[in-house]
Amino acid sequence: MFTFAYPSVFSRDEDGRILASFPDFPGAHTDGANANEAMEQAIDCLGSVIAFAMADKVNIPKPSRLKRGQKLVPVPLWIVAKLALYWAIRELGISQSELARRLKVRETAVRRMLDPNHETRQETIQAALEELGKRVVMAYDDAA
Repeated sequence: MFTFAYPSVFSRDEDGRILASFPDFPGAHTDGANANEAMEQAIDCLGSVIAFAMADKVNIPKPSRLKRGQKLVPVPLWIVAKLALYWAIRELGISQSELARRLKVRETAVRRMLDPNHETRQETIQAALEELGKRVVMAYDDAA
């Protein structure tokens, strides 16, 4: 089990803005005027990077270990279940067609479950994950 949060490096630029970058996604950078705004922007940036990677059907790394000086940025809730399903399908090496057959739905239904731009009921994705022997577990923690 692991947490749906990625390490990020936060630093100040010469103008005093707070920059955020992600070691697991070298091209992902954002900033904010203060710590709260920088974290909000980092969460949004992370969601966008994951959504684009899913749409492009490329590998999405699991979060690396948090190192000294880094902060965890949570994956936005709207994409957590879709990312879990994306990883499960790739990990098990099954096709979308195979998952559709197992769920007794059309392949378009599975494609929609994986489409970051399509709203899918969380229960539907959870049922697909359970069919693959996986599940998403939510946690509650203090904000850092």
